[in-house]
Formats: sequence, structure tokens, C-alpha cells
Amino acid sequence: MKLQIADLEFEPLISYEQIQERVREMAQQINEDFEGKEPIFVGILNGSFMFIGDLVKEIVLPCQVTFTKLASYFGGVSSTQTIRDDFDLTGDIKGRDIILVEDIIDSGNTIRYLIQKLMVREPASITVVSLLFKPDAVVYSIEELKYVAFQVPNDFVVGYGLDYRELGRNLKGIYRKIG
Repeated sequence: MKLQIADLEFEPLISYEQIQERVREMAQQINEDFEGKEPIFVGILNGSFMFIGDLVKEIVLPCQVTFTKLASYFGGVSSTQTIRDDFDLTGDIKGRDIILVEDIIDSGNTIRYLIQKLMVREPASITVVSLLFKPDAVVYSIEELKYVAFQVPNDFVVGYGLDYRELGRNLKGIYRKIG
């Protein structure tokens, strides 16, 4: 099934059912890995809102949830490599286990920026969870990246929180641009 969003055409890549199954598996692993701890989940807006919502519903640990907002795409189909930092964390994270929840990691530039920014606040640990990972697009290796739902080709994708020109975030599945 093809889908038109603004001036681009997309085709299905990952179904909602596949996403939900993988989210449950990842949450189970996080529950095991962080047993006895009280992590802070930090959603990176806007793209991670669906993913973090579904992920934390499966977390049985005592935890906190908060958000930060960064942007690097600005309506296009590729990262500008310029990061706009729209709002910051407000709570104290010193000595806490931080789990950053990202929608997609391609170059690694945005998540690297955020990790460096948060490290000066002396958290106990920083771990990255990403819905999608584009290994062919990586410029900066992210050693904190411990959980990846899906590795995808270096195609432009929308859906399940990801957008094109602020459209398509509401789609249940992930779709890739045709052509």
C-alpha cells in the first residue's frame, strides 16, 4: 500500500504489530538490566513520543519519565547536522541512571550532542534506546546505544512518531520514501 505525504510517496517498511512485539522484548530486557534501579526515561521530542509511551507501559521498574526537545531535520529528508535545542531537562540527574529514548539514530550527531550535554551533570549512567538505527548513515559511533528495535536501510522514513514536514507522525507503522 503506497501512501502520499505532502509531495512524497511512501511504502510500508515495519508494521505496527512488529513494532509492538519488539517494544515488549526491549522493555523486558531493560527491566532485567536495570533491576533494583530507578531509572529516568528521557524522551527526545518530537519523534519519540509514541515509542516512549509504548515502552514505559511495559516497564515494571519504579521509574521517572521526562522529555527534552532537539531538532536537526527542520522539515527536510536529511539531517542538517545543525542541532536546535528547544528545551532542556529541568530535574537533577546527578547520580541517576538515565535512559535516553530516541526515535531514530542516523548520523549520531544529535544523540552525541545530548550525551555530551548531560554528562557534565554527572549521571550514574547514560543508556540509549532507539526505535530505528541506520548503520549505513553513522558518522559518530555511540557506545551508549544498547537497545535498538530495528536496523533500517539509509532511507527516509516516517510514521510512529517520525514525520515529513510535521506530517505522518500519527501513522501506526513505519514507512519508507519511494525513490
